[in-house]
Amino acid sequence: MPIVVNIDVMLARRKMSAGELAERIALTPANLSILKNNKAKAVRFSTLEALCRALDCQPGDILEYAPGEEEPS
Repeated sequence: MPIVVNIDVMLARRKMSAGELAERIALTPANLSILKNNKAKAVRFSTLEALCRALDCQPGDILEYAPGEEEPS
């Protein structure tokens, strides 16, 4: 999928663990892992808003369009 999720980058910049982020935004660690590993097929705006609030960033800091990043068939 050409949409890349950069949660790991933002976590490193904020010196925050994935567990702490999951707790702050009331998301299970398993669901956060799905997002972090680009396995999610969709993201709710409410989840994106919570991520941006917790990481003090903009949606574009988390989501990136990378046209050459197609999944293998």
